[in-house]
Amino acid sequence: MGSAKIERPYRKPMLRRRLPLTFHGSIPDVQYCGKATTSVSRAVCAGLAIELVGSLMASTALAQAPAKQVRAKISDTAPQAMHRVAIQVNQNDKALMDLALNNAKNVIDYYKEKGETLAIEIVTYGPGLHMLRADTSPVKERIAPMSLENPSLAFIACGNTQANQSKAEGKPVTLISEAKVMPSGVVRLMELQKQGYAYIRP
Repeated sequence: MGSAKIERPYRKPMLRRRLPLTFHGSIPDVQYCGKATTSVSRAVCAGLAIELVGSLMASTALAQAPAKQVRAKISDTAPQAMHRVAIQVNQNDKALMDLALNNAKNVIDYYKEKGETLAIEIVTYGPGLHMLRADTSPVKERIAPMSLENPSLAFIACGNTQANQSKAEGKPVTLISEAKVMPSGVVRLMELQKQGYAYIRP
């Protein structure tokens, strides 16, 4: 007798259907993660979702960064005066102080007539600080109306000179209200020249 052949019934292989990822707005909704049957599958789904969210956040940050840099660059390049002048006064001489004020007025009137912007700084140091001292200035009556009429005109006092004169005289050196104190008059002139100011020495 021959051996009987045993046939096993055919079983159709099971196919697992994989649902696609869907997105709503900027946050991904991973639909198949909720239907995962094993803890390993859920872990993979969670990691994928975190990676996608991180990528979206990084893209948004990169898109916003150039705008911030542009705004900073624009604010750094604010409009400046078309013409800039620095006038030095370093002598206690009324004629020299009057000449400096006359030079400033002439330049102001010239560019005002042309409708062009202007910035002027009269820088005093050494004996020239007397021009801005409240007790010894021979031209303070001229400075007050000029400063009021011309906001672009600044009067700079050397802080080093003020301190030295106070020490030498044994009393505080008071300046007129229009004076603006800088640490060093000479250094201020150097800085202004680097910024493109025309240097005038009456």
